Amino acid sequence: MKVILNVDVKYLGEEGDIKNVAKGYARNYLFPRNLAVLCTPEAMASFEARKDEIEERKKAKRQDAQSIKERLEALEIKIVMPAGPNGKLYGAVTSQTLFEELAKSGFDIERRRIDIAGNSIKSVGNHTATVKLYENNVATLKFNVEALIEEPKEEKKPRRHTRGRREENQGNEASQEASNTDSTQSTESAENRQDN
Repeated sequence: MKVILNVDVKYLGEEGDIKNVAKGYARNYLFPRNLAVLCTPEAMASFEARKDEIEERKKAKRQDAQSIKERLEALEIKIVMPAGPNGKLYGAVTSQTLFEELAKSGFDIERRRIDIAGNSIKSVGNHTATVKLYENNVATLKFNVEALIEEPKEEKKPRRHTRGRREENQGNEASQEASNTDSTQSTESAENRQDN
């Protein structure tokens, strides 16, 4: 089904674009939200009349993309990940990792627009990725992957049958309490005899 987009739709296209979509997607998602209209000669004429207005918005997007490109290329990203002594990462740096780092820096860029050569980085060092922006604008993102240095853990001495000792100590404490109770009772009975 051919539709004309009323507004920019993420993952689909921009305002004024003519797109082929599934009927269900158009009827259940695009039309109810007024994101698109059916592609008819009347709708095309309406969009043709708004062409200058749409072109102005696209020009503004191009300028925004250029400023985002400059900010991305000036950005220094440092990613710290666990790695072995040879510099090989235990995990991998993926476009998802970069997406999260960019979000922390205040960038709202779709994950699928971030492209890493080979899909992932598995070693420490300086690397680059490309970020596809509006139209043909592409930014080169530089990032540094560093190894996470773990503090050596203190070795714990193995426990030796502490459970048996605890039970033994508890038994001793119970017998001491019992003997204390017996001696207290015998002292009281002796005092009672003397009073009589």
